[in-house]
Amino acid sequence: MAALGWLTPRRRSATARSVLAGEASAEAARKTARSDAPPHPAPAAPQAPETASGTGTDITAPPTEAAAEPAFPVPGDDLAAAFFDLDNTVMQGAAIFHFGRGLYKREFFRRRELARFAWQQAWFRLAGVEDPEHMQDARDSALSIVKGHKVSELMSIGEEIYDEYMAERIWPGTRALAQAHLDAGQKVWLVTAAPVETATIIARRLGLTGALGTVAESVDGVYTGRLVGEPLHGPAKAEAVRALAAAEDLDLARCAAYSDSHNDIPMLSLVGHPYAINPDTKLRKHARAHDWRLRDYRTGRKAVKVGVPAAAGVGAIAGGAAAAIALHRRRK
Repeated sequence: MAALGWLTPRRRSATARSVLAGEASAEAARKTARSDAPPHPAPAAPQAPETASGTGTDITAPPTEAAAEPAFPVPGDDLAAAFFDLDNTVMQGAAIFHFGRGLYKREFFRRRELARFAWQQAWFRLAGVEDPEHMQDARDSALSIVKGHKVSELMSIGEEIYDEYMAERIWPGTRALAQAHLDAGQKVWLVTAAPVETATIIARRLGLTGALGTVAESVDGVYTGRLVGEPLHGPAKAEAVRALAAAEDLDLARCAAYSDSHNDIPMLSLVGHPYAINPDTKLRKHARAHDWRLRDYRTGRKAVKVGVPAAAGVGAIAGGAAAAIALHRRRK
């Protein structure tokens, strides 16, 4: 698919569209950033995970080496902030697929589209990496579905979908890392290819500062079915972080970034404290080569060894969709 050329490894540098997407995302994030306590109580954060006996595994250095490191994040450092990828870093699975399930429940689209969402989600969970064609197809579907709907309507529905499908999928270990930055007095931002409205809801529910996400064009509060720039993916994420850091007077060398995907290497490379969380194979290799810290909050030796998420629910999603399709065919 020629339209996906910007996502392939052959073109990793920023384009004019990715710069536009990043700047639009940064502007939207600053407008919606949390200025006081969130309307929904943020979940209690577990203690920061450091060992396999806790909520996660630090797989970079032995305990004796980790203990010798200076405290991080640094309390009171207002020139620092933290940037967290969302899908499979903060939350199990992909936010846009859960959002799609919620819209299907509310009859925004038909069973055929649900089956495609379910297959893409199952592939994502089993493979542990983002497939550009699946992600692009999902975003195109979402744009066509929301075209003509009010932004306020989708925001209200997004709150409900978070409770239904997302709240229980937050990784406690990553949540603890984000809370550590908040406790140190630093701002914490989600950075995701998911719609900025969905990302903002998740950030607010977790008590984070705000979110950088894909910006869908709207006129007079109604979605047009077009994007501003391109999806916030790969180089566009890095551009969004760069733009936000400039607007917030942050020192990127003192900031931290967290992600599971090699697609986010441009973003991780911007900051002085990059972390690979539940890393895919390519990111794990890159992180080790560059002495980045790694943490894995998935369960099971297979997940730690080869990067396959061992999260429950794949069978329920993909199997349920397959069963529905089979039943539909038998009734014909």
